Order: sequence, then C-alpha cells, then structure tokens
Amino acid sequence: MSDVTLSEFVDATATRFGIPGVAVGVLVDGGDVFACHGVTSLDNPQPVDSDTLFHLGSVTKTYTATALMRLVEEGRVELDAPVRTYLPELALADEDAAARITVANLLNHTAGLDWNLLIDTGDGEDALAEFVARLPELDLIAAPGARASYSQAGYCLAGRIIEKVTGQPFEQALAELILAPLGLTNSFFAQHEITARRFAEGHNAEADGSLTVARLWRPSRANNAGGGLASSASDQLRWARFHLGDGGAALPTDALLAMRRPTVALRASTLGDAIGIGWFLRDIDGVRTIGHGGSGNGQFAELLIVPERDFAIIVMSNAGPEGIACNQAIVRWALEHYLGVLDRDPEPLPYDPSCAAELIGAYAIDAMTLTIAGDEAGLNLAVGVKPEIRAASDQDMPPDYPAAAIGLLPGDEYIVTAGGLRGQLGYFSRDESGAVVGIDLGGRLFQRVGA
Repeated sequence: MSDVTLSEFVDATATRFGIPGVAVGVLVDGGDVFACHGVTSLDNPQPVDSDTLFHLGSVTKTYTATALMRLVEEGRVELDAPVRTYLPELALADEDAAARITVANLLNHTAGLDWNLLIDTGDGEDALAEFVARLPELDLIAAPGARASYSQAGYCLAGRIIEKVTGQPFEQALAELILAPLGLTNSFFAQHEITARRFAEGHNAEADGSLTVARLWRPSRANNAGGGLASSASDQLRWARFHLGDGGAALPTDALLAMRRPTVALRASTLGDAIGIGWFLRDIDGVRTIGHGGSGNGQFAELLIVPERDFAIIVMSNAGPEGIACNQAIVRWALEHYLGVLDRDPEPLPYDPSCAAELIGAYAIDAMTLTIAGDEAGLNLAVGVKPEIRAASDQDMPPDYPAAAIGLLPGDEYIVTAGGLRGQLGYFSRDESGAVVGIDLGGRLFQRVGA
C-alpha cells in the first residue's frame, strides 16, 4: 500500500477535526509507513515528523507492566504476591484491602482503587513514595479482585514496586529494564530531555472553538508510571515490533504471550473486551487485537497491535476535544485499508423516555463528575473536573466535556453519539434491588451521588 494514500487520509482527517499536528506510524508487511501532518504548536510551529515527541499518556502503562514482567522473569517479583510483600508500608482507607491487593490486581485494574489522587508531590526522587503515602485519602470502589475499574493510582503503586525492588528511581529503572535494551532512544520522562528535542504541545478548545496551547504539559512526576512517557511514532513502532517478536534479551516469548491473555473481562467498554497484563484485548471483526490509548492535556495517543497479522498502528494528535475522534478515524481507516478489518459502532435502540428516566442523575469519581440529563428527545452525558478541584488547582487543567448525546443499547449499555467522546461505550450498573447506582465510562466506575 502507498504511504501517499495514508498521508492523504491523515491530512484530510486532521483538517476535518481541526488538529494542528498528527503523527502516524503503521507497521505492515514487515515495513514501517509514516504519515505526519501539521505543526507541533500554534504558538511555536515546527513541522511534525516521525521523530517528534508526543505525550503518550496512559500508553506508558504498557511499559510499566512490561518492566514488572521482566522483574517477574528475573524472580524478583511475583504477580500473585500481595503488594505489601514489596511495599510493607502500604496503607489504604481499608486495611483489609491494603493487605489483600496483589501485584496482578494493579496491572489489570482489579485492585478496587478509585481513579487517582489529584495531588502534586513535587519533582524530586521521593515524589512516588510521597504519593503512595497519601493513598489512605483515595476512595475504594470495590473489594480487591471483584471487578475491573481503570485506576491511575494502581499504576503509581506498580511504579513504586519497581522503585523498591530495583533500588532506583522509577524512570531510571524503566530506562535500564526496557528503553535501553530495546534501543528506544527517542523516549523520555525528563522534561529537559523532551524540550531539547522537537516536541508537540497540547491544545484545548476555547468557548468560541479556537485552540490555545495547554500550559500544563503533563501531570506531576508521581504519575510517570501511569502516564508520563514522551515518545515518537518511530519509537512506538519499535515498541510494537518488540511485542510482536520473541522478546530478545528483554523478555522471553512466553512472558510476552502471557501479557496478551485475558485476566479479567470487560463489559461494554471502548477499551476492549478484556484486560491482559498491561494490554486491553479486543476482537474486531473476528480478529484479536491488543492495544492501549492515552490522553493528556490536549494530547491523545492510540496504539493498536494485531499480533496474528504482524500489524501495528500508532496515532498521536495534539488537540482536544476532537483528538480521540481523529485518532479513532485514522485507526479504523488503516485496519480496513491494510487488513480488510471493519470496526464500526453499534446502532442505538429507539429512544424510550420511560426507560431513560431512571438513568438521569449525577455520578462521580474522586476528581470528576459525570451528569446524565434528558428530556423527551433524548439523553445526554457531560463530564468534567469537580469545580472545587479546578478552583483549588494552581495548574492549567483540561477543559470539561460538555453535554453530548448518548444512545442506549441492550442490557443497560450505551454509546456516546456526539461530541469529543463520541464512540465511547459504557454501561449503567444496578444494586440488588435493581436501582441504578453507577455508570462506567472509559473503564472507570462513576458512582451515583444524586438524582
């Protein structure tokens, strides 16, 4: 297939969604194909190329999980061991949970931890240790192992395990365990290393639709294990080749294959059908894929690998709220164009106001509120940072997602049909009496807090 065709599609799609800069890499037929569009920043525009650094966000979790798997293979960590085996100081809001959570629970988001603590513990080498010391402040949403709910805090804990076992700061340990052995020479955590190279800045939309540069480039250092890595399209295809290959000196083949096996099922989730170890697993048009997305302040990344076809694609874009939709459109085009694999959204049911009424209300996680509203015409979903948290923050934070239409699917499931989150799947959960008590979005459980 011609890279010109890919380039044309990327240019047209980025223009349609109003994205200043996009970098795409495709591994197909044993070779790399790149297509890059636009500029790194509207304030300081430089051309985007295959070596431009973007903030990967949660794609970083695949690196943290792989580093821990290397420690497992070396006999230094056991997946089924309690986290307190390595962090005896761990304290949580619930003592029983603190004693029972295992390393594996962290890696497949079944620890029962809420999403995250929005705190800044500084840029020192004690940042992660200080974050872990604050975990008693974090809500628990389920017993360990009871269900999957996406948790950034869980991966912060995983990063702290890596620090304790290796005796090194997380970033140094990951570089020695993963980045250096694989020759990933264009992937960095340290801001001075990132800003010394060509890097993309995130952009957010103002009320009038215009884009402004996001001033907070990424969260604090304590979040590096769950979302701090900056990398390029070229390095991400090297990362995909590693996970498609035999692991080389870094990880035996059986360990790589173990990371792709389902450990917990997911329901009505855009993330996938199941979680392996660090990877989301999804069957698309009868083909098994592994992947992970990431989002930051005006930056979005999507990495998808199709092991049985030796195929991978990375898409990185630098504007919200349309970055997710832009990335998804490019991934879907590539799957169809190169593999003949079709990925399409399910069709919502006809709207029934009587069924929708019980869903209306407010739902929350530690830092965000999700609101379901509706009338005779339909339901909509809005999600944003809690006002008190936004007001208390002295840092630039991503904008909220305004109300956008959703359509209901069978079995209390739904799909967002408009806005920056369109295409996202989720479901409503009920208690034993049948009352609606929660909603899942992006793999995270938002618990009901009001009608």
